[in-house]
Amino acid sequence: MARYHIETYGCTSNRGEAREIERALREGGHRPAPDPGAADVAILNTCTVLEKTEHNMLARARELDAETPADLVVTGCMALAQGEAFEEAGVDAELLHWDDVPEYVLNGECPTVTGDTDPVLDGVVGILPIARGCMSDCSYCITKQATGRIDSPTVDENVEKARSLVHAGAKELRVTGQDTGVYGWDRNQGESLLPELLDRICDIDGDFRVRVGMANPAGVHGVREELAGVFADNEKLYNFLHAPVQSGSDDVLREMRRQHAVREYVEVVETFDENLEYWTLSTDFIVGFPTETDRDHEQSLALLRETRPEKVNVTRFSKRPGTDAADMKGLGGQTKKDRSSEMVEVKMDVVGAAHEGMVGRESEVLVVEDGTDDSMVGYDSAYRQVAIPGAESRGVELGDFVTVEITGHNTVYALGELV
Repeated sequence: MARYHIETYGCTSNRGEAREIERALREGGHRPAPDPGAADVAILNTCTVLEKTEHNMLARARELDAETPADLVVTGCMALAQGEAFEEAGVDAELLHWDDVPEYVLNGECPTVTGDTDPVLDGVVGILPIARGCMSDCSYCITKQATGRIDSPTVDENVEKARSLVHAGAKELRVTGQDTGVYGWDRNQGESLLPELLDRICDIDGDFRVRVGMANPAGVHGVREELAGVFADNEKLYNFLHAPVQSGSDDVLREMRRQHAVREYVEVVETFDENLEYWTLSTDFIVGFPTETDRDHEQSLALLRETRPEKVNVTRFSKRPGTDAADMKGLGGQTKKDRSSEMVEVKMDVVGAAHEGMVGRESEVLVVEDGTDDSMVGYDSAYRQVAIPGAESRGVELGDFVTVEITGHNTVYALGELV
């Protein structure tokens, strides 16, 4: 579990992005630190509107670099527009787009849900941890040392927690855990109880939606038919599956000690394709694992093109102390950077094409976030993000279901006009 410190400067857009970064980190089990010195990672969300502002950002980055014993991440407008200024100023920082910050902090690991992680209501979003621990032993992941093996509350207990969140005003429930796919393995002789849990949650009275958090392919594969059927039968479930494959090479997956093969991941995708007409596949890739060859990397790119996930998290391999992968001879930083850049380029083509295919579609959207200026942000039935300009001035409020026509996109999210 990482402790983070985040500072945000500039406009309401920056503050909105910071809120989303924090939400993702909290959903992953991470907690705010009391000050930069106590943080495992410091995040500086920058502004670049004036020359004086730029000088202030560089000065604060240098201060945080000195105050924080671990990582410094710089994001926001100045990081994207004038990233070289930080290097020239001697700041040792990772420069990232807003969307990539949570995945960098999570480092390709499972979310860290610990004993003090309880259901949280954040605006109209309810975060529901359904279990602690996992059944994996990935060679690169330090999370297992903090959480141990899967420890699942009963289905009844989780349903009651979900009911409490809905009664408290949650319009969107985010079901989370290290690996939601193996929920109940400790209670049900190694078979997932996730399909039963989701069915039961969807039976709760109320107008709300449910998003299922990360589920490793190994846990999903054995119940893929049943799980896809639950999605098809329940309108309250976003048609969204986050199944992190991590590599397109079986050789690398074995070295990572992932418990699935590429074929099993593909079979999960094919099963959902057969059961759902419109859905979103989300996956993760770690590039630059110590044993990854050029051929392995090409296999990952080929798998990305073949399965065409609409949301892709790309993480450069980073050694975690105390893990077996930390003792492996690593690849050079430039190799990892080049492979990451190549994968991100393919990712943007795939994701952009998916959003381009939405244009002209009429969709019901649940509004859960404030956007920039007069816009608001929601998600359609497949949990694809839709920004709605002018929504606030037209009386739309958080938690509202609205009908929009998709009029365009910005590669990673769609733009919708109220109907």
